[in-house]
Amino acid sequence: VLAPVRQRAEYIIDTSALTNAKLRGEVLRIFGGGADTPAMSVNVISFGFKYGMPLDADLVFDVRFLPNPFYVEELKLLSGLDAPVRDYVFSFEQSNVFMDKLTDMIEYLLPLYIEEGKYSLTIAIGCTGGRHRSVAVASALAGHLKCFGVPTVSINRCLLYTSDAADD
Repeated sequence: VLAPVRQRAEYIIDTSALTNAKLRGEVLRIFGGGADTPAMSVNVISFGFKYGMPLDADLVFDVRFLPNPFYVEELKLLSGLDAPVRDYVFSFEQSNVFMDKLTDMIEYLLPLYIEEGKYSLTIAIGCTGGRHRSVAVASALAGHLKCFGVPTVSINRCLLYTSDAADD
């Protein structure tokens, strides 16, 4: 029935032995406009565990082991995007060691995800309330990925907490 369509086709792809990633690669090779490697979009979000984990996250990291700025009176009402909170979080050795290991792992994983055909990755960073530590780490990770050359990085903060949250 489809023989007339097949005769008119410019391209024929036999998909019987192709994985999804290989099929995607073949379609990109034919129709991708010459791009060697497809761009991956990375979305970095912060969240509070006490409100639940984001359902769409591919990778979730828990930073509740880091010192909590919530218990420092002058930092309590600020967020991880504010310099005093960011400086506090990264004034501890474990914060910097964690960031080194996290960025190394993400740099290792990104090319593997791309090779497998994944075009979007959501990385979620969580602390207790999602206001201080997770925001500072997510922001630092997004900045690192931009410097690493990831074409699209966005950072979103899950606004699930209230201003009178009991703790970070």
